[in-house]
Amino acid sequence: MSGAETGAELRLVTPGEAIGASTGVRAGTGTLSQGENIIATRLGWVKELNGTVSVDPINAAYMPRSGDLVIGVVESVRNNLWFADVNGPFNGLLPMSLAPWKVEFGAARIHMDVGDVMLARVQEVDEAHNVVLTMKGVGLRRLKEGMMSEISMNHISRLRGDGDSTLRALKEASDCRIIVGENGRVWVDGDAAGVSFMRQVLDLVRNGGHRATFDASLEAIMNDAPGGVA
Repeated sequence: MSGAETGAELRLVTPGEAIGASTGVRAGTGTLSQGENIIATRLGWVKELNGTVSVDPINAAYMPRSGDLVIGVVESVRNNLWFADVNGPFNGLLPMSLAPWKVEFGAARIHMDVGDVMLARVQEVDEAHNVVLTMKGVGLRRLKEGMMSEISMNHISRLRGDGDSTLRALKEASDCRIIVGENGRVWVDGDAAGVSFMRQVLDLVRNGGHRATFDASLEAIMNDAPGGVA
């Protein structure tokens, strides 16, 4: 199927567009089989895996799951909890009992205020879609320095690589601390040269993560990295 094969540049389709012949393939998410063709039912990128054709949305929304590592931004503060934007359809709630500090009632704003960035985990998501966060755990903390950026949910795997191999190489090449949240947010902290390098990488992921030439483009950027070729 043209444009859907592994290794090919992804093909953008619109709802109602014929992706290709239905012979020998199954219709996956974002598609349906109609007559002799596979038809797209949403705007997105065509993918074929194990004989199943699907369409991934251009900007997939983050749906929180228990255990997810997320980067949140404080939106409001109450006497005993924080509300955080976690780049999803619902805000995350961080009660003071799950904060990393001993917080007295009414003193939450002293520890973290509106606009502050946190590294947290999703403790639970209940039936009412309340997303409860926790900052009790190794490495979970307020992110006071560095820069935060966002990438498409569809491209997180591009930045991480198989077994986080790409992410490890980027950390070495940039000499930066890099955290990739399950919610499509990326935190980078290092010197000016390393952060500038990572801005280039993130721009490439955002604008070219769907292209077959992505790996070659990333390798070219890494050849000029502050730490040399990874």
